[in-house]
Amino acid sequence: MQRRLFLSIPFAVGLGAQSTPKPKLDVPYVPTTEKAVQEMLKLAQVKKTDLLYDLGCGDGRIVIAAAKNYGARGVGIDIDPQRIQEARANAKAAGVESLVRFEEKDLFQAEFRDATVVTLFLLPSINLKLKPKLLEQLKPGTRLVSNTFDMGDWKSEKVVNLETYEDPEFYGLSQTLYLWTIPAKH
Repeated sequence: MQRRLFLSIPFAVGLGAQSTPKPKLDVPYVPTTEKAVQEMLKLAQVKKTDLLYDLGCGDGRIVIAAAKNYGARGVGIDIDPQRIQEARANAKAAGVESLVRFEEKDLFQAEFRDATVVTLFLLPSINLKLKPKLLEQLKPGTRLVSNTFDMGDWKSEKVVNLETYEDPEFYGLSQTLYLWTIPAKH
């Protein structure tokens, strides 16, 4: 039986002049399912002493869950100002503003050297483009968890397959999670 993957990617039709130009997005906004958020945090073995960075954080759900459920500090990075505004509002509503912050930045311009855990839900091409920066910036032992997409020839240490059908519109996404640990520098 062949599985088909459907993505619902919102788009805007010109409705007059906008005051601020929209940033160019390399990845469409597709939220991680709640089940996948919880499993990603378990896979990374998040604890209170961690500093989690979510690259392409969207509405902030992974960073917020890490703070709320584990007491971890977190930083979400996203290029889309609308998502950052939404993430900040969500953090306030969840009561974790003191543990998290959200930065409106291009992932390739961001610094995340202090992270002990990094999460991402990007496209394969972006994962591969980001890989050298991850290996350069992150300390050995930092855990990296990717939702849905791997890192090409960088073999993951663990793969978790979820049985989740929370949103049939995104069938096939948020079902496979990958874990890597940043190796010692040679």
